[in-house]
Amino acid sequence: MINVGVIGVGSIGVHHARIFSDLEGVNLVGIVDADPAKAEEVASKYNCRAFKNRMEIMDMVDAVSIAVPTTLHFETGMDFLKQSKDILIEKPVTSTLEEADMLISEAEKRDLIFQVGHLERFNAGVSLISTMVEKPKFIESQRLSPFLGRGTDVDVTLDLMIHDIDIILSLVDSGIADLRATGASVLTENIDIAHAWIEFENGCIAEAVSSRIANEKKRELKVFQHNSCLNLDYQKQEITCYTRLNGNVGKETKKTGAKEPLREQLLSFMDCIENRRQPVVSGHEGREALKVVLKISRLVNHGLTI
Repeated sequence: MINVGVIGVGSIGVHHARIFSDLEGVNLVGIVDADPAKAEEVASKYNCRAFKNRMEIMDMVDAVSIAVPTTLHFETGMDFLKQSKDILIEKPVTSTLEEADMLISEAEKRDLIFQVGHLERFNAGVSLISTMVEKPKFIESQRLSPFLGRGTDVDVTLDLMIHDIDIILSLVDSGIADLRATGASVLTENIDIAHAWIEFENGCIAEAVSSRIANEKKRELKVFQHNSCLNLDYQKQEITCYTRLNGNVGKETKKTGAKEPLREQLLSFMDCIENRRQPVVSGHEGREALKVVLKISRLVNHGLTI
């Protein structure tokens, strides 16, 4: 039995608690939140204890999910790592690369599991398309949302685009040769829409667009490669394939049998703990995605201040 805790039960953390409470071989010890009423409400619903301070739960758990605001990721993660606890931190891994490096170093020194919550890696459609991609020439991603008023304390690059950057980096086995970006602050003081153009050393080009002020929600990834185009709809978790054969273009839709990505992510985290294996998205992958989106944010903000 793996004893786990959830640190932060906002819009994301509450679902960590829900899933952990239902997983076989997992004991949800308790949840921690700065809002005592919220902590009590979630703890009562999922039959566990509520705590105001993360140190109160420290000796009771083997591992934790950390879903506090990004600015608190580093100090929260470090507290648990120093007590030899395995951790999963929601994306982005930290606010800075220096913080990410220190967490990675601490986890490796203690031989601990350090997973970053890049949820889309556990989307069944992403899992399938990753087996179909061979030497991509061009990748196009769109992640658009209507304005919801949450997550606006950070740029849209850190809130939304980081998902696609992480996936693009996982599909293109090459370093980045050039990166350009533009964007705008519209309804908040931070970047609300961003457009990035990435040229890789192997010749592949990727274009990523993210917006939180769109008319409708859209999650799409297109991969263009020799003789084929793969179009992933994240929401349907299915892929439409266009393939050229003998001068004709054929179309095929591959359905995946959709699963809840967060549940798959937490199952994978538990498997990593039990079998002491590296996560699908380790601290290193989380850091690389953060490195790219921070540069995109700097480029956009530089353009806005000229």
